[in-house]
Amino acid sequence: MSVTEGGTTVRSVLVWVCEGTWRASVDAARKLAPSDARITLLHVASAAAPDAAHAAYLGLLGRRQPRHDPGQKVAELADTAAGELLSAAAGRLGRPCDMVERHGQAERVVVTAAADADLLIVARDGDQSRLGPKSLGKATRFIVDHAPCPVLLVWPRTVPGIGTIPPPPVP
Repeated sequence: MSVTEGGTTVRSVLVWVCEGTWRASVDAARKLAPSDARITLLHVASAAAPDAAHAAYLGLLGRRQPRHDPGQKVAELADTAAGELLSAAAGRLGRPCDMVERHGQAERVVVTAAADADLLIVARDGDQSRLGPKSLGKATRFIVDHAPCPVLLVWPRTVPGIGTIPPPPVP
């Protein structure tokens, strides 16, 4: 079975799996993706933490023996955590899927990966207390604005009530 929306058959679904919101994205894919669609779970690890640890080591301790540089260890720990997160997401999905881990700026990597997808699923990652544009973090806003395919945007928790919409501007 394939879902056709506006003439587009959904055969390939990309799910952005990130800390804090991955369950909502995976649950949406499990519930809404066609049974014959290829699902890819994508995690993007930033190089910021390993780079910061390496820079701190060089700045504070000078150029000592590389084996004491914490940057490599931080990178290894991040890769292990990413693999565990992807495995947990695949288990929660409960069906065959591809698991992809990338490094870089999350928003750029996700948009690039979405070029091969018929549908991208992401979760809101900003202010969860009210409806509105601030419910999207910077990376998610970039992804929604630049995705080359349809985007399913889900709430990671209970959707705030309609009364949380900010008042209209005063003329």
